[in-house]
Amino acid sequence: MIKNQHIIDIIYNFMSVKGIGPVQTNRLLLSLNEYSPISFQNLAFNILNSKQKEEFENIKDHPVEIKSKFDIEFILLQEDKYPIELKDFLGTSAPPVLSVIGNQSLLKRKKVAFSGSRNVSEKGLKITRETVNELIQDNVVIVSGYAKGVDFMAHYNALENGGSTIIVLPEGINHFRVKNEFKDVWDWDRILIISEFKPFEKWMASRAMKRNATIIALSEVVIVVEAGSTGGSLDAGYKTIEMNKPLFVPQYSQIPASAEGNTLLLSRGASSLKMNKETLKPNVTKIKNLLQIYNKYTLF
Repeated sequence: MIKNQHIIDIIYNFMSVKGIGPVQTNRLLLSLNEYSPISFQNLAFNILNSKQKEEFENIKDHPVEIKSKFDIEFILLQEDKYPIELKDFLGTSAPPVLSVIGNQSLLKRKKVAFSGSRNVSEKGLKITRETVNELIQDNVVIVSGYAKGVDFMAHYNALENGGSTIIVLPEGINHFRVKNEFKDVWDWDRILIISEFKPFEKWMASRAMKRNATIIALSEVVIVVEAGSTGGSLDAGYKTIEMNKPLFVPQYSQIPASAEGNTLLLSRGASSLKMNKETLKPNVTKIKNLLQIYNKYTLF
């Protein structure tokens, strides 16, 4: 379901003007009293310099191509359904527009994010699988980024065992496909797809990094299963600490190459995700206790 497509086109085109980012776009959206393309255009021209005005004038009415067989909805910053967590934790850099597919009610539930290496060790996969299984028993929604490795295991295991998951894309919604590996467990009632990028924008490393902040902001707790000494998972861990969100990281006795960054994150204040000596499974009691405390936005 696409609301007034003209206003969506204008917003995306405004964001394509050189020098324009989320801050300027959000300022305009929050000052709108109605979804009026003319109102947005008039406000936009007031803050653009002459070169930007010329650029915007040339592209403002270009339709943004939507290529998807799925039912896409666009959520604007000032709408009630826009996730308040993104506003609170990302501030003026929150995505001005979200494109979504699937069950939006998952945004109202408790959420735990998973991040980790694409080349995760077998131990890391086991920790991911068992931690997800423990959390979904309490109706927790699993949030991750749809990459291979930890992301795949987190999404797949949630769905396979009756849980729910939110996929946050590092690219525009036009590029979303249900991967073959998921087809046997896919259930749209338990899935939400989110993109903060223009529908046609392709994967880039910088977009994957930006997407990390959205994953973290949406979630009450973040688990980085394995982080390399550099890269996206380590960046996700550092961002979590900067945003003052609870971060849990496994502490390995023998550190695999894919988890060299775990020690760095633990030294920066991450909590250790320890094993329960009786069940030999990850001890998620502290995580569940935190989820009971952090009830500002969501309810079980």
